Amino acid sequence: MRLEKKATVVSTSVAAVLVLMKMTVGILSGSIAVLASAIDSFLDLIISLFNYFALNTAEKNPDDKFNYGRSKMEPLAAVVEGTIISFSAIFILYEALVKIAHPREMAFMQSSIWVMAASLVITLALVLFLNFVAKKTDNMVIKADALHYKTDLFSNGAVLLALALIAYTGEQLIDPILGVLIAFYMIYSVIPIIKDGILMLLDVALPEEDIKKIQEVLESEELNDYHYLLTRVSGSHIFVSVHAVFNVSVSLYDAHLVTDRVEAKIKALFEDKTVHTLVHMDPYDDSEINEMEEGY
Repeated sequence: MRLEKKATVVSTSVAAVLVLMKMTVGILSGSIAVLASAIDSFLDLIISLFNYFALNTAEKNPDDKFNYGRSKMEPLAAVVEGTIISFSAIFILYEALVKIAHPREMAFMQSSIWVMAASLVITLALVLFLNFVAKKTDNMVIKADALHYKTDLFSNGAVLLALALIAYTGEQLIDPILGVLIAFYMIYSVIPIIKDGILMLLDVALPEEDIKKIQEVLESEELNDYHYLLTRVSGSHIFVSVHAVFNVSVSLYDAHLVTDRVEAKIKALFEDKTVHTLVHMDPYDDSEINEMEEGY
């Protein structure tokens, strides 16, 4: 089993434990902050299950129906995850505003504090593990999951602090006010996840610094020129295509050797990714002719 899939199994198991703990205490205590955290953990459980499915689907080999594989399941999973987080934030915001309008006293304060303290420790361990996997694999789904649980880590700490303040001061409004802050923080944190996922689904090009590295590779080889350099990112896959211009006297065999070197060097730039390269060999620079035919 790939490390990324193992990470989703671990995060799913942890989320299930946290849901059981928080939901029980949240319902008994009536705390919006604890209940919000429980709902967030329940969504974590759903998201982690979906992430496992997405990674399992994304790693399938290309076939007659999906000639380029299913790598776009990864950014799709990130967009779905971000959307679910956004809806949960809106629900938490609604519940918090209702409690501000109709205050009610919390019960089982000590139990709530102990549960949130345990959740904080468990979530911290999970975040450290997911960050390790994200750095090792550079997988977008795991990065999104790590960021999501990192927001949980901050929200769990904030809830624990709020519960301690309520126990000390007796001020019940601290709970719904914290719920409002958590909701806005969740929305703020999820924007980059949704943005990156959508850009990848729209076939966003590689960053400028990566394109420059590819250009340096092309300029280091025995080419007269090159044009139509196109790139796109799809999950853990990178696609690169380019027209390489050779001298008309160069044999097809020699030109093919050069393009083999170009492809090998480009793949070496992205060792942690699956790189697909397509080099079209031109015996002369036909870019202007093609641009006229295409109406550029």
